[in-house]
Amino acid sequence: MQRILSTELPARVGATVRLAGWVHRRRLLKSVAFLIVRDAAGLAQVVVAAPAVREQIEALTEETVVEVVGTVVANPTAPAGVEVVEPTVRPLGPPAVPPPFDLYRPVLTATLPTQLDHAPVALRHPVRSAALRISAAAVSGFRATLDGRGFVEVHTPKVVASSTESGANVFALDWFGRPAYLAQSPQFYKQLMVGVFERVYEVGPVFRAEPHDTVRHLAQYTSLDVELGFVADHRDVMAVLRETLAGMVATVGERAGGALATLGVTVPEVPAEIPAVHFTDALKIAGAPADEPDLAPAHERALGEWALREHGSDFLFVTGYPMAKRPFYTHPDPARPAYSNGFDLLFRGVELVTGGQRLHRHADYLAALAARGEPVEPYAGYVDAFRHGMPPHGGFAIGLERFVARLTGAANVREVTAFPRDLHRLTP
Repeated sequence: MQRILSTELPARVGATVRLAGWVHRRRLLKSVAFLIVRDAAGLAQVVVAAPAVREQIEALTEETVVEVVGTVVANPTAPAGVEVVEPTVRPLGPPAVPPPFDLYRPVLTATLPTQLDHAPVALRHPVRSAALRISAAAVSGFRATLDGRGFVEVHTPKVVASSTESGANVFALDWFGRPAYLAQSPQFYKQLMVGVFERVYEVGPVFRAEPHDTVRHLAQYTSLDVELGFVADHRDVMAVLRETLAGMVATVGERAGGALATLGVTVPEVPAEIPAVHFTDALKIAGAPADEPDLAPAHERALGEWALREHGSDFLFVTGYPMAKRPFYTHPDPARPAYSNGFDLLFRGVELVTGGQRLHRHADYLAALAARGEPVEPYAGYVDAFRHGMPPHGGFAIGLERFVARLTGAANVREVTAFPRDLHRLTP
């Protein structure tokens, strides 16, 4: 008999079925016992009346893996309106050691550090796994949207010979006796691949050795990167980003409806045109000094509140960041060279996306590196490609975990990350 999932039970009323999963909970009443079995799809209620089977149930521990064969009957008070009766129960492994928290409770009462210490079992809780289902749906929507617009998925090295962002916050390693680094982003490679496919994207890990110990930073996270050629300026990039976000949000709604319901959240509307403000105006809105070189988290929150109040939007573009705060490959605004053809996208008051137009002429790269006192040699393999003809191009990168955290209302990005890596955590 082929195993079925709990969600298939309503269509099998009157039939004998085989379930398999984990012992989620046991309720031992005087005249009857209930065994709640959890599988990848949800919960199934098994009613145990036979004394021999009840004795077997009493000996089981939560999280023990079992197989159940029984008859499906309708019961409006049971999960999904059905339950399994007259069961035989067979353990598929030894009795499980219960985790240090109850997975059957509506919420995990353990502290987040305890949950992360025991992530392999904490992630079984429906609230924790729901966030990961939303994450998977978001990536699916990201890929589908870009595939439909002629983009090609690429896969680039995560061990590189030089840092991507001209900064010191990189993880150094030994590469057969030569210095190397974990990639801070696929930036260089995705630009080079524009010279091959014109439109590319990548889903992959990036590594930032930044000593941040905050609720929004990870040392390793998943970056959703996009780069496209033959743009007029950064506004073409912003348009593709808007379409991509709309596709991601729509797919989350379509494919992760159950997970959204578990968390009690709804997907936001992505406006047909996301409101945009220049960096100089953003400082005024946020009440920041005019000479502030960047936006602090408090400024981002103020801008998020303004966007929601004035435009009814959870999203806001901030354009024209100062060139001094952007990487050397950023294209300046021709009309205001001190500012960039770059942008950030804020989602509910938190920076979610960084992007913009890139330089595409070889001479401009040499000048940009010289202006920052950077030698060309560490970037030679990257910069040399621009001698061979590259179109005007630009791109962006979305932090997946941060997107899911803002979408679900999680207070800490680690709540939506399966096995976070940060300043203090390298296991499990």
